[in-house]
Amino acid sequence: MPIKATIALDAMGGDFGAEVVIPAAAQVISKHRNLSIILVGDEAVLRACAKEKNITLGGQLEIQHASEVVEMHDEPAMAIRKKKDSSMRVAINLVHEGKAQATVSAGNTGALMGTAKFVLKTVPGIDRPAICTTIPSMTGHTHMLDLGANVDVNSDHLFQFAVMGSVLAEAIDNTDSPRVGLLNIGHEETKGNAQVKDAHAHLAANAPVNYIGFVEGDDIYNGSVDVVVCDGFVGNISLKTSEGVAKMISHYMKEEFTKSLYNKLAAIIAMPVLKAFRKRIDPRAYNGASMLGLNGIVIKSHGGADVFSYANAIEIALLEIEKSVPEHIRTRMEPLLEKAI
Repeated sequence: MPIKATIALDAMGGDFGAEVVIPAAAQVISKHRNLSIILVGDEAVLRACAKEKNITLGGQLEIQHASEVVEMHDEPAMAIRKKKDSSMRVAINLVHEGKAQATVSAGNTGALMGTAKFVLKTVPGIDRPAICTTIPSMTGHTHMLDLGANVDVNSDHLFQFAVMGSVLAEAIDNTDSPRVGLLNIGHEETKGNAQVKDAHAHLAANAPVNYIGFVEGDDIYNGSVDVVVCDGFVGNISLKTSEGVAKMISHYMKEEFTKSLYNKLAAIIAMPVLKAFRKRIDPRAYNGASMLGLNGIVIKSHGGADVFSYANAIEIALLEIEKSVPEHIRTRMEPLLEKAI
């Protein structure tokens, strides 16, 4: 039987705010009767939006007023110090207070990470939270972290990312021993910078995970690894490059299929295959990045997410609640802390 859960949504964050968040919330609660959602934001704005979209408030869908909004250009430190009643901060506070088990926001990534770390703190043994998401691969998907929260890291941080990524993959994919790889410029042990080499040695000797060694960029997609670990600088560039390549392929395919009447006819014949292909690599189906290592579940949605995409981020938050991801990370880190002592 599904557990009862409550998720707080930053209903003012992202490019579209309540226009996307409220319909997505309504869509998700229609499928999960044990789920309650708290919409956090300007009450007048939220009620007007719900009325416009003919969505009934009350019951599973409630409002928590917040008078401020963290803008996309706001500095994280400023958001933490001066916007204590922002929709983002109030949503995270609800998790801290135990009134919600997770929060989802499409707002400013730096402010979300900074505020979440300030309010929720990190699991013992985790120095820095990391952003992790799933990327489609030839055999399903690959979990990858960090994707931008930590530009400069040391080998200890990479070790911690590996542990957290493994726990997430175990919980989400229901697998006992996900394969964990460290992203490098080659598989050979002689390659890579100092922190990558040190992390490799540490993981090979001590990791409570199924560490398979160095992996390269193409391994992210070929199904040879389940969790790819890297620093936030490399991870973010890899992710954005992948998104750019996907857009380029889509652009060229559309261009070729519209060049001539013959190509247009070929497109009609190939339409079922093209639709299936688009569905398999649709980035909206992978929206919702986990901020791992916190004492609570925080999911970052893409700022430009549509209703389908944002609903997927809420589903990820619900799944992590059901799988108790932060608790499993804490449990995995405990023996490592004891060994360090």
